Amino acid sequence: MYSFDGRIRFSEVGEDLLLTPESLIDYYQDCSTFQSEDLGIGLKFLREQGFAWLINYWQIDILRYPALGECVRTGTSPYQLRGFMGLRNFIMETAQGETLALANSVWSLINMDKMQPARIPQFVAERYELFPKFDMEYLPRKIAVPQEGGEPCTPVQVQQYHLDTNHHVNNGQYLRMASALLPEGAKPRRIRIAYQRQAVLGDEIIPVRYRTGEDTVLVALDGIGGSPYAAAEFVMTERTE
Repeated sequence: MYSFDGRIRFSEVGEDLLLTPESLIDYYQDCSTFQSEDLGIGLKFLREQGFAWLINYWQIDILRYPALGECVRTGTSPYQLRGFMGLRNFIMETAQGETLALANSVWSLINMDKMQPARIPQFVAERYELFPKFDMEYLPRKIAVPQEGGEPCTPVQVQQYHLDTNHHVNNGQYLRMASALLPEGAKPRRIRIAYQRQAVLGDEIIPVRYRTGEDTVLVALDGIGGSPYAAAEFVMTERTE
């Protein structure tokens, strides 16, 4: 497994001084990026080849939110590379080995000139060591959005700061938009996000909030006309002091 050490920063916590869900996903995204860079097949290399990895799906299970100043280790291990798809697990744990959060993720390699999935080249696949899947519950990748009963919320116009190096809205930014609609004080213990299409500068994203269970909130991030960009499902727990 590839890993890096860190410490929870002030800029990464909420008013409860605990790591925010969107900062957790940033740690995971950074971890996979660091691994690719260290293997010599990072962002610059892929850009020169005309490729980019795009995320299709996240499932993140949170056992405990680390607090401001806490030392953490973030790790990732790919467990399947097939066709144009790459599947990865992630973990965040304390310096003492306590598991804080686990994740499953699904990625696609995209030909950026054609904006179509591209078969993973052998020279890329050979760089990654595959590991067994984590022992965790694996839920379906599709998130069913109700046909009615949603509460439309304030639209978000895509700004420059929402974009990543591919000039699309970064996957963590969708989580930030959806998390803003959770009940005050809620701390998700499980997050699933399914990405449908890419939003770009100037697009208008319309969040629609659904209460799909006693402790579950679903946020659809729709475009004008209802065509979705992404959907995020949060299973919540009470605030931890």
